[in-house]
Amino acid sequence: MTSVVITTAAVVVALLLAGALVFFWRLYTDSVRRADAALAAVEAERARAREHQAALRRYEVAFASVSGRGELGERVLVETARALGLREGLHFTVQTDLAGGGAARPDLVLMVGGGRRVPVDAKTSMAVWAEAVETDDPAERAEALRVHVRNIRARAGELAGRGYERWADAIYGTVMFVPSDAAVVAAMDTDPTLLSWLLDRRVFLCGPTGFAVVASAALFAATERALADDVDRVRGQAARAHRSAAAAVDAVNLTSTHLRNFLSARRRELDALESFRAAVQPLAEAASTPSALPPVRREDDLTALDLPSGPNGQAEPTAG
Repeated sequence: MTSVVITTAAVVVALLLAGALVFFWRLYTDSVRRADAALAAVEAERARAREHQAALRRYEVAFASVSGRGELGERVLVETARALGLREGLHFTVQTDLAGGGAARPDLVLMVGGGRRVPVDAKTSMAVWAEAVETDDPAERAEALRVHVRNIRARAGELAGRGYERWADAIYGTVMFVPSDAAVVAAMDTDPTLLSWLLDRRVFLCGPTGFAVVASAALFAATERALADDVDRVRGQAARAHRSAAAAVDAVNLTSTHLRNFLSARRRELDALESFRAAVQPLAEAASTPSALPPVRREDDLTALDLPSGPNGQAEPTAG
């Protein structure tokens, strides 16, 4: 009996151990599967991070060169202008040769009315600004921002030396476009004297928001210019219509004068003929003419007109 109990207990323990082993094996396989999935997700995230880093590096390299800065900065600048409702050829032009010969060719020129233009440059370097944004070290960020300010000063000095205002004198200076408002604010915070330094050189630093204000003013000025041109055209057409109407009235008045003179002469002719008829009538009676002289016929369309007569029976000509 005791051996049966022991055997039964051994079997139960063996079954419990087998179930525990199966349970722990499933937990192990699940944990391994989850670990593999997490490792795959980490690798995918690392791959995306490497792609983003490579794209950022290409962006930095592009903005490190003048041609790259011009291409990308001009693209952002033109897209910003179009998003504000400005139309190329009407409100702005791209790569306009102001002086001839390529000596003054800003990235964009705003037309603000009256033949005045605003040059806009978009070749400011953003590579150091990107480094300042990426780093977590406060000292490195501060140094990168100082270099960012130096780059802005260097570019502003180049623009001031080109003298765009000689050909585009709407603001007697140049708008220096930076594709990030944060980069502009960070530069101003890093160097409080930067703004006055730029204004002394007639260089106006602005990001997309500041450019939106300038572009909106240009759009308003262009609209006002279009309305003024329309008003001038309407006034010109009204003046031409007035001159045509005056000429037509003068022609009618001249015709009326000639017609009145003709009617007056016709009336005198008829009166003279009537007097002649009256003078000839006794002769006709003395000659025993079988038939009397016919009366002088006055046409109704000539006598029906109410023509004012002068002191000698002549029609008075009208004014004009």
